[in-house]
Amino acid sequence: MKRIIAIVRPEKLEPLKDALFAADVSGMTVAQVMGCGNQHGWSEYYRGTEVLLNMVPKVKFELVVADDAVDTLVDLICNTAATGEVGDGKVFVSPVDEVIRIRTRERGEDAI
Repeated sequence: MKRIIAIVRPEKLEPLKDALFAADVSGMTVAQVMGCGNQHGWSEYYRGTEVLLNMVPKVKFELVVADDAVDTLVDLICNTAATGEVGDGKVFVSPVDEVIRIRTRERGEDAI
């Protein structure tokens, strides 16, 4: 099993959520987060003073999936979230040792 974490633009929340449900993803966790990458934020002027806003709003998707679904879902995430501009986000994939469904005590892929 693998955990996929995708950090994407806020405007990609609904399109990505719909694409993942259409791909039969059984569940996901979504959170609004703040962060910065290569763009390091932007400058705005407030009352004539330049203010550096270095934390950019993003949306974080977390999924735990079977190993054989990872490549397909990563491609789906990249294709859906891409705009071609700086700040499109990142995808992280890491191993998951165990999953336990609390209600039934199912383990492994049965618990996903």
